[in-house]
Amino acid sequence: MTALSVLDLSPIVEGSNASQSLANSLDLARHAERLGYKRYWLAEHHNMPGIASAATSVVIAHVAGGTRTIRVGAGGIMLPNHSPLVIAEQFGTLNALHPGRIDLGLGRAPGTDMGTARALRRNLEAGADSFPQDVVELMGYFQPAEDGQRIRAVPGEGEQVPIWILGSSLYGAQLAAMLGLPYAFASHFAPAELDHALEVYRSRFQPSEQLDKPYVMLGLNVFAAPSDTEARLLFTSLQQAFVNLRTGRPGRLPPPVEGYERDLDAMAKTMLGQALSCAVVGAPETVRQGIEAFVRRTGADELMVTAQIFDHAARVRSFEILAEVHKSLSQAA
Repeated sequence: MTALSVLDLSPIVEGSNASQSLANSLDLARHAERLGYKRYWLAEHHNMPGIASAATSVVIAHVAGGTRTIRVGAGGIMLPNHSPLVIAEQFGTLNALHPGRIDLGLGRAPGTDMGTARALRRNLEAGADSFPQDVVELMGYFQPAEDGQRIRAVPGEGEQVPIWILGSSLYGAQLAAMLGLPYAFASHFAPAELDHALEVYRSRFQPSEQLDKPYVMLGLNVFAAPSDTEARLLFTSLQQAFVNLRTGRPGRLPPPVEGYERDLDAMAKTMLGQALSCAVVGAPETVRQGIEAFVRRTGADELMVTAQIFDHAARVRSFEILAEVHKSLSQAA
């Protein structure tokens, strides 16, 4: 049965703050560990009032230190913002602290607007264009040091932290295939190229030391609740956040609103229908059918589930319901 993992954007909800958001992330990670989820990933975003995981490696340390067995990682680190050596040192340190539990997903977008990207002070002349070279350089730092090697990642060398390529286009699929790395596609918010990217990755995959055959993890929004009506209400928080972001008004995650989609204009409805088409929203049976259909269509090896739910208790319950559905599907299989 397809494995389940968690992508946590560490949402800062209206009326709350980053401290509470980060506490909620650790609490959710502990629940995910208890429920049998495979990984717990956090994502790098900057200048986003509603996301608390900007210092991603620090939040990973927070979550890994408060759990025991679940893999913890980045989904992802936006490599154009950083030097490969710095990331090798950070994740080498994380892996030294939590051996065999750390994942490193890499993306080539800045995870923010261009003004903020400049404020991050990485050389923008290279930026995303040097992404393949930066990935290879970073991979090299995790190898055992050679005699006479002048630049070393300490901690980092010999740690063999698993590297993933993230993407929402054919670029990442091609690079992951060429390097023989696992591929995570951001279908939870940018599904347009999903099918084509999967075909490119699988058909062009070249085995490597890390991986002998293609391995795909797909982002999926899952909003589960005791009833379809309640789940659809919870989903309106994400819908509002998306409309606000796409119209230049990013903010904290808003509370659910009854009938939100009904009152939207046609353009906003179309945008949401496209961006959030990879979403399963409903009661347990609806979730079961949605998960089965998505896996059947894509052949995903693993699902990276995210749920931007305003109420933390409802968010935890959503992941509990999904775990129960997954268990029943596994037993049936």
